[in-house]
Amino acid sequence: MPSERWLPRLFLILLVAVLALAGWQWRHGAPLSANLMDLVPGNTPDALELAAEQRMQEPLNREMLVLVGHADRQQALSMAQQLGTQWQASGLFEQVTWTLQADLPALRQQLLQGRLAMLSAKDREQLISEPEAFIAQRVQALFDPFTGFSLVSSQDDWLGLTGRIQNSQPQHGAVQLDIGSGALIADADGKSWVLLRARTQGNAFDMKLPLQVADLLQASREQASQQGVQLLAASGLLYAANGQQQASREMTWVGGGATVGILLLLLLAFRRWRVLLAFVPVLVGMLFGAVACVALFGHMHVMTLVLGASLIGVAVDYPLHYLSKSWSLQPWRSWPALRLTLPGLSLSLATSCIGYLALAWTPFPALTQIAVFSAAGLVGAYLSAVCLLPALLNGLDLRPAQWPLRVAEFLLGVRESLLKRLPSQALLVLALLFCAGGLWQLNSKNDIRQWIGAPPQLLQEAQAIARITGYQPTSQFFLVRADTQQQLLERQAALSQRLDQLVHLDKLQGYLALNQLVSTPGEQQHVREALKQLPALWQPLLDLGIPASALQAEVAQLQALPTADIDAALAGPLAEPWRLLWLGKVDGGVAAMVSLQGLNNPALLRIQALDLPGVQLVDRLGDLNQVFAATQISAAELKLLSCVLIVLLLILPFGLGGALRIVALPLLAALCSLASLGWLGQPLTLFSLFGLLLVTAISVDYAILMREQIGGAAVSLLGTLLAAVTTWLSFGLLAVSSTPAVSNFGLSVSLGLAFSFMLAPWAGRQEHTQ
Repeated sequence: MPSERWLPRLFLILLVAVLALAGWQWRHGAPLSANLMDLVPGNTPDALELAAEQRMQEPLNREMLVLVGHADRQQALSMAQQLGTQWQASGLFEQVTWTLQADLPALRQQLLQGRLAMLSAKDREQLISEPEAFIAQRVQALFDPFTGFSLVSSQDDWLGLTGRIQNSQPQHGAVQLDIGSGALIADADGKSWVLLRARTQGNAFDMKLPLQVADLLQASREQASQQGVQLLAASGLLYAANGQQQASREMTWVGGGATVGILLLLLLAFRRWRVLLAFVPVLVGMLFGAVACVALFGHMHVMTLVLGASLIGVAVDYPLHYLSKSWSLQPWRSWPALRLTLPGLSLSLATSCIGYLALAWTPFPALTQIAVFSAAGLVGAYLSAVCLLPALLNGLDLRPAQWPLRVAEFLLGVRESLLKRLPSQALLVLALLFCAGGLWQLNSKNDIRQWIGAPPQLLQEAQAIARITGYQPTSQFFLVRADTQQQLLERQAALSQRLDQLVHLDKLQGYLALNQLVSTPGEQQHVREALKQLPALWQPLLDLGIPASALQAEVAQLQALPTADIDAALAGPLAEPWRLLWLGKVDGGVAAMVSLQGLNNPALLRIQALDLPGVQLVDRLGDLNQVFAATQISAAELKLLSCVLIVLLLILPFGLGGALRIVALPLLAALCSLASLGWLGQPLTLFSLFGLLLVTAISVDYAILMREQIGGAAVSLLGTLLAAVTTWLSFGLLAVSSTPAVSNFGLSVSLGLAFSFMLAPWAGRQEHTQ
């Protein structure tokens, strides 16, 4: 026939065009992304909030915190210096710091210039309300040589304001400055731990940098262990490196394992080497899926590749549709077998694409990207199976092994025996009772951390660093907006009062806010007014021998200090911890952040922002987890809508009753799978729901195959069995993934496929015995 000549040629032209497009897309390297945030909803329409998030996340994605520990402090210092020098020379890091190289003159100058603006709220309140106590404490400090090291001498600051500012600076947990070396050191577990910080040139979402940093760290660990030194490291870079390595491993064994299993199954069943060409549609499908993803999204996430590798088992179903007819159609020829199965094969493609693309309309980029990859991949596999593969198999005399057919006949016999004892209605009641019991025990769990399969070592080291240093950053923070800097500081002060209560209740370890660094112009003026009353009270200072002229000159000097604003306060070296928090002028006003440390209960934070104008809690993880739950509902609704469309599509070839039966069986299979998760004690997650919704798209194919019964019930069941096994070889392997989201997905699909195969025979025209 003419179609047997021009179809392969047209498809080859299309294939060359797609390959050319793929080459153009990869011209600058692999368009892959490891950024987890590419897969989550962009539910942050506010550009300022997005900029604040990026500012807060940047240290996590670019910095590595390392503790170098040894029982001998000098040995730890020596190793830290050695590693710091090597890392800086590696070219991977913008800056490696293990000592503080403080500019002491600049520090003294900032303290002297900021004596009005940088005074803490507690000290300011005492100076204003209890000046006698303020003078008494200063006298005691001058008498006591153990009050602490002061950067400014008493002769330059008789009232001791710089010392109070210095002592009110936020404490960095258990880390202390070693005066001799300039290093930050914490003592714990019988060791001295030297703090080393490294800031990379790129970020954790670079496809190469995290792996290079992880390799360098491993080499440093081996170097340190030879000298008995222990290294503890924490960084988003290490999680990214682990994620990339894990994705690579899982793509290899999921794709490789499925490929080997399917090829072996084809050989055992059909006993011809040439039948391995049935894998060509799989390769074409992966190509089409990847090209479509990059064309629509500009890149493809590595997780899409991991889950997309499971498409192998679905794409190979198309050639299996007509290869399986070789058990009843003899002599078997490729083009006649294709024409016989083409209507059912086309319906399978249409229903599968409807099922996949319904999920593309969810507000979740992860589902959208995977749905587009899968739908485009199935179209490519279908076109290859219809247009090219029959030409490649032309002239093949296919005489399959008989044992698969005997297996199918045995399974049908078991089903007939069962139906003689229990009619279909009774089995349906039992299935519904099973579902009810499982659903009663099912719990939903939505947490973005399910996407990260972090190895125990990384988690343990991060926890050890938090315990040793006392430094426990959180992902939540407050965004504060105002019309002016004064209003901003006032709003932050109001928030600080509430956060202080959480600190006192041990619900929060601490926080950083700009009002801790600089007070409002009004508060600075109150300090000036308070200084005027000191001459009447400073007799105890005069009794110590301090000249009255010196005290008067200092008060005059303080009165003449300019009113400092946020920009001036941030210019000095003392402001380093706060510099990240200032967002500056935005939209006709100003904005800044308040960072948090050691949060025990995130739910308490939302209460703190109530009734505070301009104060907003930014809790990306909490918001995303809520979106996960909402997406579950919208995905289920879209899936039901797709089922309605599938019913409408199937009414013409199968009638209303047949269409309803074909769609009802996959829905029942998904319900049984959902119940099985409950019985197994597994939670329902967004990805396990996605797996179940995917099952309904796949198992419609099985129901159509059993409804048509081309070649007889046994041959159709055998085709269904081969399709189910090949699909399970792909998806089932995902169940043992170390990434919880991927594992949940694989488990739910594996369960769904089993139930889909068991229920598929009921799609056939029912005999009176049933």
